[in-house]
Amino acid sequence: MSDPQDEDDGALFRAAIGAVTPLRKVETPAIEKPRPKPRARMAEQDEAQALGEFARLLHSSAPLEAGDVASYRRDNLPPRMFQRLKRGQYSVQDELDLHGANTVQAEQWLRQFLLEAHDHGHGCVRIIHGKGLQADGGVPVLKNLVDRLLRQRNDVLAFHSAPAAQGGTGAVLVLLAQR
Repeated sequence: MSDPQDEDDGALFRAAIGAVTPLRKVETPAIEKPRPKPRARMAEQDEAQALGEFARLLHSSAPLEAGDVASYRRDNLPPRMFQRLKRGQYSVQDELDLHGANTVQAEQWLRQFLLEAHDHGHGCVRIIHGKGLQADGGVPVLKNLVDRLLRQRNDVLAFHSAPAAQGGTGAVLVLLAQR
């Protein structure tokens, strides 16, 4: 028969260790407040500066009218690619409809849409801004907003009013730079 003490693991452990001396109590340091998350201050400054420039551009140049064609091409884009965009020969990979949005909403939606399109690697997207026939004073607000904002973005290579079958002067096809 075996000794019951041999079966008690705790007793075996204490016998193997021997006498122990407890450690003196160590005071734990006071818990510090967690540091704030780092902010991208330079990016915030750049965004604020771009918004200021955007507001200046929106009011400084002659606005587009309802039937006007919105068109823009960066110098480094080959003219042949721009001609293909004008004819609607690129496959539209995503679309944003701004109908019913106010200018603040439209700007937020447009910025978010372009970020997501860039993240997904889309090359060509369509933005429907409407012709602005119901706009106050006859100036299509969303059309001008889209025109000015797209001109300011580095990821936009070119844009042009869509062909009649794809929305005409109420929409623009946008050619985006690849990542």
